[in-house]
Amino acid sequence: MKGDVLIKNAKLVDGRGVHGTADVLIGEGRILSLSGGEAPTVLDATGMILSPGFFDPHAHLREPGQEVKEDLQSGLTAAARGGYTDIVSMPNTTPVVDNAEIVAALKKKAAQIRQARLHPAAALTQGQEGKVLSEAHQLQAAGAVMLTDDGKTNEDAGVLAQGLLYAASWGLVVSVHAEDAGLRRNGVMNEGSVSFRLGLPGNTGYAESARIARDLEVVRYVRDRLANSVPAQGLLHIQHLSTKRGLELIRQAKQEGLPVTTEVGPHHLTLTDEALNGLNPIYKVAPPLRTQSDVEALIEGLLDGSIDCIGTDHAPHTQDEKELDLLRAPFGIPSLEVCWPLLYTELVEKRGFPLAVLVARFTDGPRRILGFPPLHLEEGAEASLVLWDPHSQRPVEPQTFASKAKFSPWAGWQLKGWPVCTWVEGRRVFALE
Repeated sequence: MKGDVLIKNAKLVDGRGVHGTADVLIGEGRILSLSGGEAPTVLDATGMILSPGFFDPHAHLREPGQEVKEDLQSGLTAAARGGYTDIVSMPNTTPVVDNAEIVAALKKKAAQIRQARLHPAAALTQGQEGKVLSEAHQLQAAGAVMLTDDGKTNEDAGVLAQGLLYAASWGLVVSVHAEDAGLRRNGVMNEGSVSFRLGLPGNTGYAESARIARDLEVVRYVRDRLANSVPAQGLLHIQHLSTKRGLELIRQAKQEGLPVTTEVGPHHLTLTDEALNGLNPIYKVAPPLRTQSDVEALIEGLLDGSIDCIGTDHAPHTQDEKELDLLRAPFGIPSLEVCWPLLYTELVEKRGFPLAVLVARFTDGPRRILGFPPLHLEEGAEASLVLWDPHSQRPVEPQTFASKAKFSPWAGWQLKGWPVCTWVEGRRVFALE
């Protein structure tokens, strides 16, 4: 059998488990064989691991209008370098992605860039103002895969309910930034002993859990309205979970059978509010870094499946913005290029987290949330893949990022698991030099 690329001696790991070593032949955009063949390009992957390409359900690529922070070229290139083959971009741009023309333009430009594939999320409401719903059908027809007022907190429960109903009729999931604005107020970090000691305005974890509790009631209402027509991928997706209490509410809701899913970001799994002791705004994110107790709970939730997937919440800003003081600096951390090696090192290497489970949270989990079929390493499957090195170790060096955001809270951390090659439908979009 002949193909385009032969990946020899690769250890195969997908969301179903660890499958041993194989010679993987790629051609015509698919996996042609797991037992070798002929190809003009042959890669010796001895000691390396081949997995399905990662899928990020939550990234800020800043285009249109905020290209000084990131654009599709830099963001999708960064994604490919991080092992991602698919990215969902958030709509809080300038202008807001709330109409079919912008969605179509983003899809067209991303296809021309030929890096990671772009799946735009569109705003749930016009201008993300929380008042008038966007045209779900037109947005879906143009290529939107999700509706969200990301960054805004959907204060009107009635608008959210109507949005869920309309989105469900077109097979779209609605994702929410679950924070009660009244409880959050002007907090710039987690409310607790660290914020009290520093004298900084805090954002209580109950702002998250209070809004999750309300939103779950809205989901119950909408589920009952829809009766037997609830879409298979669910109704509501809760973004960037950060608290133990929020997880408890979601876990209980899932046990009840509510159609709700959630994600967690790499920063909420590896950092705590103690990092803010130095008053460095590089650690300023929304929702904020919480406590070690929250971190432990989130890792357990990721393990038992209460948390469905990893969402990077990649949020690039300019260096000048992030060098403002902690009160004025914007919220956000860039993480596309470090997310996989970071969590492989911190969870699998250091804690013994099951490798196949982590792979599943990067691949099958986000795909399931959006109604995409799972992607596994088998003959005939799409050849959207990442080859990564579990052995060699190197530091995080933000100045080398493809992203325009050349800063990182993990700068200098020694990590393993760095991607070596990424393919999208058999086309190589990244190779480590």
